[in-house]
Amino acid sequence: MKGAEDVESYLVQMETQYEVLEANMWVVKGLGPDLVVFIAGPVVVFRMKVMDLDQVARGKQLELYRALLEFNAGEMMHGSYGLEGESVVATAALQLENLDFNEFQAAIDDLGLAVSKHYPALSKLAA
Repeated sequence: MKGAEDVESYLVQMETQYEVLEANMWVVKGLGPDLVVFIAGPVVVFRMKVMDLDQVARGKQLELYRALLEFNAGEMMHGSYGLEGESVVATAALQLENLDFNEFQAAIDDLGLAVSKHYPALSKLAA
């Protein structure tokens, strides 16, 4: 069964900057916003904070939610946008048991690319 050692070895293979936050949790640097990778039971979760909801201009929340749903439907391959508390986040999850390096890297690349591509449109809704 795969575990934390496998996830960390994938981070090393990617030659990316990362740090261990705690057991089974890492933060990946240099992709734009920090990407947190953690093991939650049988899955590896990838989470990237995109923006705070209080940054959204008054009256633009509906436009923001619509944009996030459209991005989810049309452009997110491994993950999706969502709300976590008062933040907009991009997340993805993969089964840990069968996880290989290519899947792991694809999930990270997809989130990083999506956020960098979509952030200009989302930031136009900021106050």
